[in-house]
Amino acid sequence: MTTTCSSDKKIRFGLFAATALGLALSVRAAEVAEQHDMPYLDAGRQETLDLYLPAPSPDGARRAGVVWIHGGGWAAGTKRDRREVAVSRGLAEAGFVVVSVDYRLATKEQPGWPVAVQDCKNAVRFLRAHADKYGIDPARIAVAGGSAGAHLALMVAYTANDPALEPSSPYPGVSNEVGAVIELYGITNLLTRQKADKQGNPTGQLVDSSAPRFTGKTRAEGSDLWRYASPVSHVRRDVPPTFISHGKRDATVDYPQALELADALKAAGVTYELVMLEKAGHTFDLTHWGKHPLEKDLTPLVVGFLQKHLGGK
Repeated sequence: MTTTCSSDKKIRFGLFAATALGLALSVRAAEVAEQHDMPYLDAGRQETLDLYLPAPSPDGARRAGVVWIHGGGWAAGTKRDRREVAVSRGLAEAGFVVVSVDYRLATKEQPGWPVAVQDCKNAVRFLRAHADKYGIDPARIAVAGGSAGAHLALMVAYTANDPALEPSSPYPGVSNEVGAVIELYGITNLLTRQKADKQGNPTGQLVDSSAPRFTGKTRAEGSDLWRYASPVSHVRRDVPPTFISHGKRDATVDYPQALELADALKAAGVTYELVMLEKAGHTFDLTHWGKHPLEKDLTPLVVGFLQKHLGGK
């Protein structure tokens, strides 16, 4: 199922997918140069990013940029995981300058909140600060992620001007605002996250260690913090256009999380696209869920969405 809702509150089924497919067919895979383990945070921080640089545009035009954020329950995963590399290379082949980032992970001793969000905001600033060096249009930057990375991507996009989440930064005066956000099977509301069966059907409130470890508080101790750390709490009329995709067989993050975000965006009049995959579970990339091809290749949809809302090709 594909649902597009734009700010004029019209819902269109299928039309955008066809348009995006036509756009994607005009995109030729180009040679991608990679630079790994580049520092992007304050001195002394160990987390780095990988840069995926497409071949220069034939007409010399600047490229749009994308920050990709890995998943792993806020406590695991790296920018070099298979999914992260596949998505980053795929977007770079489509012509985007991509950085895939590591950020501070939560531990038993140190929660990930709010530093993980702040690190990812600094990745946006890194792209913008190095726009001339890497041929990026600083006005055309998006953020994207999967699972916990999608949660962080949404928080980056929806709280760009929140002083409470303003990071210490080696890029003073550089904006962390973005023009679009891509979220794949992300947690959108910590307070309503449910357990799900293998078909993705909610079976009860989820009790696990990921959210308490991330926030540093249990649900009972920190319901206000859990609410503040939920992207749906920050939906406003002026948040960036949002692409949402979720598998209906997801037993890790129940698919109503995607529907809840879509409903909030629709109510606020925000442009969004919702793509539900009937046969997919958790942790898919743009083309595959594990070894299984997705029933719908997300590459042309994501590329088309970014081209439409960031502008350019």
